[in-house]
Amino acid sequence: MDRSLLLLLLLFLSTLIHAQHTYSYTRPQNLEDGWYTQDLKTLGYDTLLIHKLFTKLAQEDHQVHSVLLVKNNQLLIEEYFNDHDVNKLHDLRSTTKSIRALLIGIAIDKGFIQDVNDPIGKYLKHPAPSKNPDQRKDQITIKHLLTMSSGLDCNDWDKSSKGQEDKVYKKKDWLQYTLDLPMMNDPGSVSHYCSMGAILIAEIISQASGMTIQEFAQKYLFAELGITRVEWGHTSDKNVIDSGKRLYMTPRDLARIGQLVLDDGNWDGKQIIPVDWVKEATTPKTQITGMDYGYFWWNIPFMLDEEKIISKTATGNGGQYIMVIPGLDIIAVFTGGAYNTQDDKLPFAIMQDIFLPTFGWQ
Repeated sequence: MDRSLLLLLLLFLSTLIHAQHTYSYTRPQNLEDGWYTQDLKTLGYDTLLIHKLFTKLAQEDHQVHSVLLVKNNQLLIEEYFNDHDVNKLHDLRSTTKSIRALLIGIAIDKGFIQDVNDPIGKYLKHPAPSKNPDQRKDQITIKHLLTMSSGLDCNDWDKSSKGQEDKVYKKKDWLQYTLDLPMMNDPGSVSHYCSMGAILIAEIISQASGMTIQEFAQKYLFAELGITRVEWGHTSDKNVIDSGKRLYMTPRDLARIGQLVLDDGNWDGKQIIPVDWVKEATTPKTQITGMDYGYFWWNIPFMLDEEKIISKTATGNGGQYIMVIPGLDIIAVFTGGAYNTQDDKLPFAIMQDIFLPTFGWQ
């Protein structure tokens, strides 16, 4: 854990000690949307830390927009802040990447894509000749994109990288510009966080299926989960291609994605995504900045009673998270507006020091 994040967690915990017990817990609403809600008090949970947490959040300025906790397929906590509510769609930012990884699994299962190890050129049918020709580009596979290891000069966390996302957003043709990037490494050798690779993944799904990514996601994922309200957009003021748009969803629907992953792709008795794919996508394949990474899903470690607990986590700038802990049957969803600041790591402190001690082994 880096020093700045550690200091943030220590500051958060110290303020909790002085929080007054003014928060009043209420059971999440039963909206007849497929979520079964339950009352913490009825279940016998110790709510002391929960009261301290939400009392503090009610008293202080922060950029948390929603906090949801699902345990044993029951929605137990649902709180909204800063003018957000149960019906408001939220920009998921890079959490959209993790959903794209699930969509690739569906596309393979449906036969639109043969294999995750196929070269991307098999499905991207209309690129112009590259401005930076390199035989290694022919070796880039779908798996390399999913593990951020294409070898292209694409690193969002390096401002000098030609493929850094903010630079690409200014270009006329994002897809061609990305494919024209020079190669910095052999495919599969090094992983750097590259948003353009996720956009190529969406385009591969689109070209292979003959549908826009929106149409594909609605037919094969959202409709199956009973998700009816989604939007696709982007903060760029330019005309953004379909494959470049991000998802906007409600936190409750985001929790459905978490439940689907927790249940290995099964929803209400129907296998939406193959079990093997969900396990493969959420199992470490590489590391980015020392953190285990699968197919657009992170493995984030927490501690509970001196035991390491792994969360299969989707992350997005600003504090958008789906944290799935299979061994404890826990799903936590957070949305927020702490863009480009360390404040967006606050949900990790909440999980480590509030939710795990409260809901861990019970």
